Amino acid sequence: MTLNDAERKKKSIFQKIFSMRDRNARETDKESHSDSAIESLFFRNLSKPSGHNVQSFRVFVATWNAGGKSPHSGLNLDDFLQVNNQSDIYVLGFQEIVPLNAGNVLVIEDNEPAAKWLRLINQSLNKPHSLAARELKSAASFSGSLFFQKPSLRKISKTFRTENKRRLKTCNCTPELERKSSKEFCFRCQQSHISEDDFSSEEDEEGPGNFEMTDVSTSFCTSQMKYGLVASKQMVGIFVTIWMKKELVQHVGHLRISCISRGIMGCLGNKGCISVSMSFHQTSFCFVCSHLASGEREGDELRRNLDVLEILKNTQFPKICRTPNSKVPEKILEHDRVIWFGDLNYRIALSYHDTRKLLEQNDWDALLNKDQLKIEKDAGRVFKGWQEGKIYFAPTYKYSYNSDTYAGETIKTKNKRRTPAWCDRILWNGKGIRQLSYIRGESRFSDHRPVCATFSVDVDVTEGGSKKRLSSTNMKVGIEELLPLTNT
Repeated sequence: MTLNDAERKKKSIFQKIFSMRDRNARETDKESHSDSAIESLFFRNLSKPSGHNVQSFRVFVATWNAGGKSPHSGLNLDDFLQVNNQSDIYVLGFQEIVPLNAGNVLVIEDNEPAAKWLRLINQSLNKPHSLAARELKSAASFSGSLFFQKPSLRKISKTFRTENKRRLKTCNCTPELERKSSKEFCFRCQQSHISEDDFSSEEDEEGPGNFEMTDVSTSFCTSQMKYGLVASKQMVGIFVTIWMKKELVQHVGHLRISCISRGIMGCLGNKGCISVSMSFHQTSFCFVCSHLASGEREGDELRRNLDVLEILKNTQFPKICRTPNSKVPEKILEHDRVIWFGDLNYRIALSYHDTRKLLEQNDWDALLNKDQLKIEKDAGRVFKGWQEGKIYFAPTYKYSYNSDTYAGETIKTKNKRRTPAWCDRILWNGKGIRQLSYIRGESRFSDHRPVCATFSVDVDVTEGGSKKRLSSTNMKVGIEELLPLTNT
């Protein structure tokens, strides 16, 4: 190599170095106002960790208004949960698991039906022929002989968990650890950043006024369980429970629950919602189970619209990640994937007789054109930007108990007769969600038919426990690394 060639190469290299310096400085000033370009580059690289990929998981979501009835031990949920086509995650929401009377709304919340639902769900998902099944059955029988005693939802829930609930509430951010001025600063919040306030009774499965059942053993070997309970929460008649394949539960973090009451006087829990926020791997999820304002008079749909708006406005999840750059969502729409389900109570804007005529013709399209939720959504007054799958099933409300006949055919009094409607719905918001099925179940247990949807949901997964770490030392460009090698 000649002297001129070497000089030209050195000149070119120095130009690249100064160009990189200037570019980094401009980017730093524009994006983060950090003290240096190195710090700016560090944070941008943390947002795209190495080993990052996307995996799809099967999520089953269902909503069922139980009509104020408590389930009996012989109620088989296998068809409802589609156990022959198993999913990775089960998200189940119930409404009216207790009668919405003054005692349940104003006095003591009855947890016994919720505990029964958990047992039945576990029975279908885990098929337990085990010590736990016998113990729960024995405990349930014994509790029936005790005066005024109710089962503890907290203790029953603990029996079905494969991970400690406190662990599920902690941070599971990517372990990118860096130091600045001898202090840790990164996107991960450490255990020390989580205070006892983050585990307040707001997220407990039972309130302080509930009675305790005799001790239910938790000695059941979790290795026999295929699915573990992740969350369960009751607010008067609304009950939400989330189950996940046991090997996946370890990837759940930031588990938080928020309840909004929208019932009597806009503040009681006979109507409203329970929202569950959690991160699964590196993707945030929010599941909203609601029971909105009832009524089929003209204008009642506006009350339901208001319920949705107030829920979106007032739902606030407690802050767990306490680092300055935490991206853990605190509002519903800040999550990556959101699924809203429940008895939304929207009706069909037709008379009873016109509705019955179209039902007899199975003319779903004509009925759907008069569906209040579709009308309000298309007009942009509610659920703007949300999606719902195409409905190919008959209205799910209102049936006579233990019958395939709509209640209006047996009730002659006009003011008590209910026009059939698609009250029970499932919607979603966010990218990376593909609906695989949207059906109704045919159980005659309630005056509502359950509605179920299966989704394929994309999740950001970080492979392995270790990442390539970036520091200020390896971000610097050494001149000796850029200079060409010369023969001496």
